[in-house]
Amino acid sequence: MSNTVILRVAVAIILLTHSVFAMFNNGINDFGNFYLNQIGFAPLGVPLAWAIKLSHVVCAVLLLLNKFVKPASVVTILILLMGIVLVHFKEGWFVVGGGRNGMEYNFLLICVLFVLYHSYLIVESS
Repeated sequence: MSNTVILRVAVAIILLTHSVFAMFNNGINDFGNFYLNQIGFAPLGVPLAWAIKLSHVVCAVLLLLNKFVKPASVVTILILLMGIVLVHFKEGWFVVGGGRNGMEYNFLLICVLFVLYHSYLIVESS
């Protein structure tokens, strides 16, 4: 669906850069060890953190290929919602400026993924 190409590429870039950077700066292991394990996911914190980031990479690739956009969007929306619930909600709305580490970034990604998901529903029902 060509009218979604800009949104698909933009979300793919965001998911890839956020994930790949964390793979090389030990961010994934730190998130698993120092956050997920501490809030009750031990001993699965590190594998869960890797599963989350790898799912973002898979989603990004699928968005770029314009394949399986609906399931990729659903999985990623669920992960982003859990990120809001577990991490970002208590920090407030703003990522920067009026606060730090808030939920506005996840909210926008969820909205864009919802639009992508919905655009494929419209095509299938036509």
